This record gives sequence, C-alpha cells and structure tokens, in this order.
Amino acid sequence: MSATDQLQNDTKRARARARKHGFIEQRDVRVPMDDGVELVGSLYLPLEPDPTLPTIVIRGPYGRRGPVAGGAHRLAKQGFTVFFQSCRGTWGSPGVFTPQIDEQRDGIATHRWVRQQPWFTGRVATFGESYMGYTQWAVAGRMQQEEPENAPDALVLNITMPDFGAITWDNGAYSLRNALGWSRMMGRMAKGGLALLGMLFPDPKLTRAFDVLPLSAGDTAATGQPIHWYQDWVKHERLTDKYWTQQSHTASVSDVTAPVFMISGWYDIFLPWQLRTYAQLVAAGNPPSLTAGPWGHVTPGLQDAVGPESEAFLRETFAGEAWDRPAPVRAFQTGAEVWHDLAAWPPAGSSVESWFLREDGGVGRDAVPGGVTRYTYDPDAPTPAVGGPSLKRNTLPTDNRTHEKRSDVAVFRSAPLGDGVEVAGEPVARIRFRSSAPSFDVFVRLTDVHPDGRSMTVCDGIRRIGSVGTAATDPEPDAEGFREVDVTLWPTFHRFAPGHRIGIQVSSGAHPRYARNPGTGEPAFDAQATVVAHQEISHAGPTASRLDLPVWRR
Repeated sequence: MSATDQLQNDTKRARARARKHGFIEQRDVRVPMDDGVELVGSLYLPLEPDPTLPTIVIRGPYGRRGPVAGGAHRLAKQGFTVFFQSCRGTWGSPGVFTPQIDEQRDGIATHRWVRQQPWFTGRVATFGESYMGYTQWAVAGRMQQEEPENAPDALVLNITMPDFGAITWDNGAYSLRNALGWSRMMGRMAKGGLALLGMLFPDPKLTRAFDVLPLSAGDTAATGQPIHWYQDWVKHERLTDKYWTQQSHTASVSDVTAPVFMISGWYDIFLPWQLRTYAQLVAAGNPPSLTAGPWGHVTPGLQDAVGPESEAFLRETFAGEAWDRPAPVRAFQTGAEVWHDLAAWPPAGSSVESWFLREDGGVGRDAVPGGVTRYTYDPDAPTPAVGGPSLKRNTLPTDNRTHEKRSDVAVFRSAPLGDGVEVAGEPVARIRFRSSAPSFDVFVRLTDVHPDGRSMTVCDGIRRIGSVGTAATDPEPDAEGFREVDVTLWPTFHRFAPGHRIGIQVSSGAHPRYARNPGTGEPAFDAQATVVAHQEISHAGPTASRLDLPVWRR
C-alpha cells in the first residue's frame, strides 16, 4: 500500500470512528489573571464525556465563533472537554491586546485555573494553529521547568512557531505583507468585522499602503491610524532587543518533555522555524510526530489532515488507542506527488551537493571559474514578489517565466537532468555578492524548470545586509568588495524529474512580501530616501557562487 493510500485510509477510519457526541457550550466563562483582569472563554462539555481523554485548552485572539471554533466543536463532539479562551484585549476579554507579550503570564494563570475546575478531566492537552500554537509554546517549556504539575501533558502544534520576531524580521528583511496585512485584519476584527474572510479578497487600501515610505507610516495608510504593535515591530529591527527577546520561547523548546504532534506545510509562513523546533525536540530526546504536506497557511486541504490526525495522536497518547501510522514522520514529496513515511526529518541519506552558478547562465556540479553577473535594483520600482508563503489562500507553486524576463532578476539553469534529483532539507545559497548601495537584499529562489518551459517555485529565501538589524552578523567584504552572503532557503522535499532542469534566481527583493530595501542603511522606521543599487554576482575564486542542495540518496 502506498503512503498516499495509507493517509487516505487513516483519515477515513478516523472519521468513521468519530463519536459525534452532542455537547453543551457555556459562553463567557471568566478566568482571573494575576493582575485582576478576567479573560473570557467558552467551555464545551460533551454530553457523553470520555474520562480517558484530556481537557483541551485553546487560547487565541481570533474569536470563538464561526470557522475558528471548528476545531473546538470537532473535539467536543468526539468526547473531549474543551476550554477555548480569547486572549487579553480580544473578543470580550478586557485589557489591551499586545501580540505575544502577555501570552505567557496569562497562559500560565489559565492552566492553573483549569486544573482547579470541577469539569477538569485530570490531564491537559493544548491545541491550535498559528497564533494558537504560539500560545502553547509560551507556557509549555517554562511550566515544565518551574511547575511541572501544572504543565501541559501533550501539545498539538499546527502551522506555528515559538518566536514571531524571527518571521517579522526574516534574516533582516521586514515581512511586510504578513505584518501589515495581519495588523489590518486584527484592526477590522476589533470592530467586529469578518476579518478572516476579508483576508481572502482584494484590499486596495492595503495594496497602496505596501508602497508607503517610511515603513512606520504603513499602518496609518492602511487603517487611518497608527497601530501600536506595528509601530513597535518596525522600530525594533534587532531581534536581540528586549522587545523581541521577551516574547521568544525558542530557548525553552528543549524543556518540553510532553508528547508533541506537529502539522506543517511546505508553503506555510512558519515552516522553517517549525521544523527547527522539531529538530530541537529531537535533540533533547523528545521526538515529535510530524506531518508535512503540500499546504500553505490557509490551504483548505490542511484542515482535512488536522482533525483526524490530531484526534488519533490524542487518543493514542491518552487512551492507548493504536494510531495507524507506520513511522513518526509523514511527509509529502512534491514533484513526485507522493507521501513518504520516515523515521525522522530530514530523512537519512541526505547529503550536501553543490551546484555552481555560471556567468553564461548555467548551473552545474562543477565550478567554472571566472566572470561576473550584473543587474540593477531600483527600490522605486522594486522587484515584485511572485507567489511565496503568505496569509493569502493562493500560495502554492507559481510559474516564474514572466518574472524571469525582468532585468533585475538574474536567472541560472542547469542542463536537462539525466537522472532525477531528490532534495530533502534546507538548501543554502552561498552567493559572492557586491553592491554599490550601503544596504542590499539577496533573494534566492529555487525552481523546477519543466520540459514545456514552466519554471515552478520550489522554495526561496532572503537575507539583508547593511541594515541596523544585521550589522552584527553581516559578512565582511573582501579586498575586491565582495561578500560571501549565505541565504538559507525554505525547507523542501522535492523531486526534480529526469528531463527537468534546476533553476536558480538571484534578485534583490520580493515586494511586498518583504519590504523593499531603500538601500541607504538608515533605520527602517524613518527611511524615506532611496538609492539605486548596482549588483554583482561573482563566479570566481574558491568560494564561487553556488547553491548547496541537501540531496536525498536512498
């Protein structure tokens, strides 16, 4: 039986055995915080509770009605007691919503309170995706260290990460589309609008705001007024600032000893960091179960896996029911379009293979010394983003053919492959780069070039040089002014078929997915002036530009 058939059969079995209990919802249940504020939540009590199952705690800022409540309803129908709380300053919970900052103290107070309630079933599992996964990370490691008797007994972490600063300033580049789009969404939500639905439709006001400089004026352009957290995000470019370190829970990931289940997608906004937290847990001796599929952050097919697989994990963990899962990791291989059951991620047998960029536009396993590729980047006409992970529905692979005709995009392609090449892990581009501007971005994209000419996105990554936030980690220029810029691309599990070609793009932006780099090196909060940058990619020397691919040989 193929891995694809196995996944489909597992899903069918999970649906068939769903208990479909009725439940009672108690709304506006109040929970006192340490500072006296009472946050509100909804309690879902099954009419036929299963005493072997844990109480589920969900905490989030997106309300407790409509599609957001789907997971809570599904679990309650299957016999789980569920408490779903709105974060401080959202959906009836008093206080001021300041993303990430209050989630640890409020989450800890909530977990203590849940364990004292008469409906508590004796054990706790946390559940949720995106921000509702962040709230799990906020409490799990610290509680395990300081009060293990109140710590979660299991975690279900879907498309999430423990440090939102790292995605906001992604290797020094500001994630404008997500940061400003999400902030506008939350502003609409505070006014009672259908904010999540609004993310799916064009927003001319937001589109215009993406082009505003300085970045600190974008929120006013989009919403008519400043948004306090957005101002803080733009102001703090250094991830070492206290503003970001106080809300990062990456360091405590290794302290989590409870069983963990993760779901992610190859096109999700949190993918690199989620897989790194997976690796942290593996290194700490607590390997999670992991499913990684062909999904973006809001791809409809994602939810088809979240429900049945989460329930199967929880029933195995707490009720001892067998989970029909042959290996800890289930990963979908794009290009081949098949599921694989693996012992770990990345799979055994992956090793680095270098593919060198050549002056003639070729890509090959052997370096051909010499030459420079040049292009010009104009921040007043920035290189646009074509696809890529975002909060929008359509984030699946995009055809880059038209984009690659731009003069500000350097394109390199291999000869047609005689044998297939399978990539499993994080590719790293090592680009020997020189710019006339004080600050610049290096954006690298890996594509699968089909025999019919389509150049389909596989994965990409960005790194900014010469900014306030990157000064401490920028590589030094050599005697010729070139810097060896390493750009880590999004993780991928992809097969390049025989006859296909490996494509590599190098450019200096992907606007508005990432805010354009004005080029001056001034603080992003104030920078309005722009400079045209003349860029050079070197193909010479012992560190000639290349892409290091984690090739899977099985």
